Amino acid sequence: MRRLLFLFALCSPLSAIDLRLPTANDALLKNNGPDYFQFVDRLFEGEKTTPWEGGQFGFWRDPRRISSGIAYARFHEGLDVKPLQRDVSGDPLDDVQAILEGEVVHVTPSGRSNYGGYVVIKHDWGEGPFFSLYAHLKKAKVAIGEKITAGQPIAQMGYTGAGIDQRRAHVHVELNVMLSSDFENWHNTGFRTLNYHGAYNGMNLLGLDLQALYLAHAKNPALSVGAWIRESEAWFEITVPGNAKLEVLKNHPWLSEGGATDAAAWQIRCTRWGLPVSIKASAQSVAGPEVSWLKSDALPNYYATRGLISNNGKITVEGMRFIQLMAGL
Repeated sequence: MRRLLFLFALCSPLSAIDLRLPTANDALLKNNGPDYFQFVDRLFEGEKTTPWEGGQFGFWRDPRRISSGIAYARFHEGLDVKPLQRDVSGDPLDDVQAILEGEVVHVTPSGRSNYGGYVVIKHDWGEGPFFSLYAHLKKAKVAIGEKITAGQPIAQMGYTGAGIDQRRAHVHVELNVMLSSDFENWHNTGFRTLNYHGAYNGMNLLGLDLQALYLAHAKNPALSVGAWIRESEAWFEITVPGNAKLEVLKNHPWLSEGGATDAAAWQIRCTRWGLPVSIKASAQSVAGPEVSWLKSDALPNYYATRGLISNNGKITVEGMRFIQLMAGL
């Protein structure tokens, strides 16, 4: 019966998502990156620059010279959207709006996170829960539990949080899956700092490539986000023991290859930054998480996977912590 329900869920029609931009700035859809993305301050090989490319989703920050060229050591999980309006003192005036219909699940003031003041909204259009996050806010205009419509103003843009100043005022926006509802216990085993954000801590929210999703949605407003994620390029595969809780699979059953509900082990194919794109049952048991496939590329593994996989193809210490959280081990 569970397999029949799974197949029904895959075949059932889904509503097209009403995906909106987070501000009135629409330069992204006009292929105008410099007008859309807020720049970063960069010092590389003695030269100071302010590249707008650093505001994009992906591997765009902290360049390192390697034998084959340049690698970027830091991954940026969202979009940094620059303001269209500023007051006479230079502060941004732009409203930040919800990118999708949903419910506010977290509102935090500045001072307790590198995100500064931020808001998290939960969405579910039939493909499992997703969570949008809006950071560096001056002021939130919504409260926890409030139902939100797509495009509704939820905050005022600001420049709160670590490393942000008035020049670089922007909203940082993400669309994420949640890794585990048991995040608090995971956090307490490895960190001495307080977690003020419960399950809505940024470490527990793993980003989709929202930049690519906007462009794909503009071409096909009826797209399935789950199907789009499954088409993402896989970079590595981790096999984990069959007793893994895999909450991400329970929340997003379209990740399953074949619909199995139990197995000796699970093979999790991931993007460069660790987002699962498929999960497959395996009859070959393993004692603990291990790399079972890795894309061959000139880029060193460590830089290619935001430090999850070492250059010799093994799971790093921080990679193991991430996998334990994602897999529920």
